Amino acid sequence: MFSSLANRIFQESIIKYHLIDKVDQPFENPYPKDDIAHLLYRKNWIDTIQWHYEDIIRDPDIDPVAALELKRQIDSSNQDRTDLVEFIDSYFLNKYQSVEIMDNATIGTESPAWALDRLSILALKIYHMQEETDRRDASQEHLRKCQQKLNVLLEQREDLSTAIDQLLDDIEAGNKYMKVYKQMKMYNDDELNPVLRSQK
Repeated sequence: MFSSLANRIFQESIIKYHLIDKVDQPFENPYPKDDIAHLLYRKNWIDTIQWHYEDIIRDPDIDPVAALELKRQIDSSNQDRTDLVEFIDSYFLNKYQSVEIMDNATIGTESPAWALDRLSILALKIYHMQEETDRRDASQEHLRKCQQKLNVLLEQREDLSTAIDQLLDDIEAGNKYMKVYKQMKMYNDDELNPVLRSQK
């Protein structure tokens, strides 16, 4: 099942990141460029970096200048994330391009890659909630609450993984079809963002 591959690669990426646990560490993709695993690994790495950007920017003592620079890094990371989702969807569009779509086929609420995007973020939530359940300096109440949350996250991963595999099976059988919209990001575009446009 495709979700098993994705979950394994996401876990691999997260563990690799936390060996050094720094947002500016060098990135190395262990998978060849023509392999979907390459895109999945890169996608989760971006998500993992951004997760830790979001931690850093919430420091109440952060220098305002550093916070502004970090906000721009987060914006850039968001764009990279969106680009990777579109690359992954291109893989699926190419893979299923010759499928005969049934007359009664329906469209899903999201593309396979956007569902995988949610699975990648879920992998990060699980990793960090697991960390919380393993803390030696936390109260029993904290550990209990985090374990309850972790159980829900694990169930959610199981359900989302099943839904992704069902979606891909339905697309392959022609019972559902893919329709991909390019993300119309406006805030980075100096023609669409009124603040940027006014500075031209």
